[in-house]
Amino acid sequence: MLNEEQRKQFEKEAIPHMDAIYNYAQRMCNDPDEAEDLVQETFLKAYRFFDKFEIGTNCKAWLFRILKNTFINKYRKDTKEPEKVDYGSIEEFYELIRDTNSNSINLEDTIFENVFDDEVSTALQRLPDEFRTVIILCDIEGMTYEEIAEFLDCPIGTVRSRLHRARNVLATTLLEYAKSKGFAKDS
Repeated sequence: MLNEEQRKQFEKEAIPHMDAIYNYAQRMCNDPDEAEDLVQETFLKAYRFFDKFEIGTNCKAWLFRILKNTFINKYRKDTKEPEKVDYGSIEEFYELIRDTNSNSINLEDTIFENVFDDEVSTALQRLPDEFRTVIILCDIEGMTYEEIAEFLDCPIGTVRSRLHRARNVLATTLLEYAKSKGFAKDS
């Protein structure tokens, strides 16, 4: 359990990064509920082990590493467990399809989906994980190469290389889209 000073330090160091952690979690999970669970678990672990955090180092990168490890561990656990049937979900689904007059629009999903056009979102999702990760962390979350390298536990040169290759793939994939939006001219 953290003492009062450690708790205040945790609030000062970790809490300001919650939005960035959530945004990345949502891109990893593609499900807002799973992303919220992942963020909650990440911050719970960070709080429990905050006494191991070295004050003055990069808390954001530390939180991203906890998030990544938690996601990987959850994925491993889920792939080893037999598939479970959630009867509550089935019941909810039945209620949803039975009442066709209900309007179940989730504002957060609508806003998030409209941040990028479908072509851009699809192009991002089609990138290999290692490329998509660096694009999201650098170009969307605004992390530095050093922070990304620390998060991915790889050399900065690898980050730069992946980012360069990812941007080239996106540029090629989205060329026609860019032309249609007036961002690129026909050659």
